[in-house]
Amino acid sequence: MHQIEAEFTFAAAHRLPRYNGKCFNLHGHNYRIQVVLRGDPDPYSGIFVDFGDVEKAVKEHVLDKVDHTNLNDFIENPTAENIATWMWQRLEGKLPGLAEVRLWEIPTSCVVYRGPNGKFA
Repeated sequence: MHQIEAEFTFAAAHRLPRYNGKCFNLHGHNYRIQVVLRGDPDPYSGIFVDFGDVEKAVKEHVLDKVDHTNLNDFIENPTAENIATWMWQRLEGKLPGLAEVRLWEIPTSCVVYRGPNGKFA
């Protein structure tokens, strides 16, 4: 089994309506997202998934919706955890072997979502 990882960036604003602290106020982040796909390469081509297809799917189903937006407009409580779950739901069935979505709000910390039945090793 092979693992493919692809990273993307976007900028967006949000506020946390259920948080008692400074993140209750509208603010922005330069987010980084990583999608992780796992699967076996085709025996003939030697390729599991085309990187261009991954980029196209993430752009169409996630980035075009979130970049330079207010995330509260379509995610009720846009915590990093909820944003990663929303992204998974948008990509599920569109990328083969989707195993993880990782989302960084700040460069040093990320949330990892492995789907509703995901297991952590």
